[in-house]
Amino acid sequence: QVQLVESGGGSVQAGGSLRLSCAASTILFRFNGMGWYRQAPGKQRELVASINSGGRTNYADSVKGRFTISRDNAKNTVSLQMNSLKPEDTAVYYCNGVPVNVNFATWGQGTQVIVSS
Repeated sequence: QVQLVESGGGSVQAGGSLRLSCAASTILFRFNGMGWYRQAPGKQRELVASINSGGRTNYADSVKGRFTISRDNAKNTVSLQMNSLKPEDTAVYYCNGVPVNVNFATWGQGTQVIVSS
């Protein structure tokens, strides 16, 4: 079984930056699409950004121009660079990936991001 582990969460002031990283437990199984989701208190989980195996990206409108998703296929990792953070970005961020030849997603445990005003 492959697992994803997030890191890099923390507390920052509005306007600050954080970089989240997600590492697979093994390089034996590669991923097709990978992405970041978040869930704020009292709200539904939402897609923040995604990236396919070829490097093409998609972003939620709320983070366009501020967040950047990237991946390192050799290391089987995906990262999320978050700049110009806003209080509304406060949430638990989850890494997601779909392994090659598997029809269900793998989820990380989540990492907390808190942005104060």
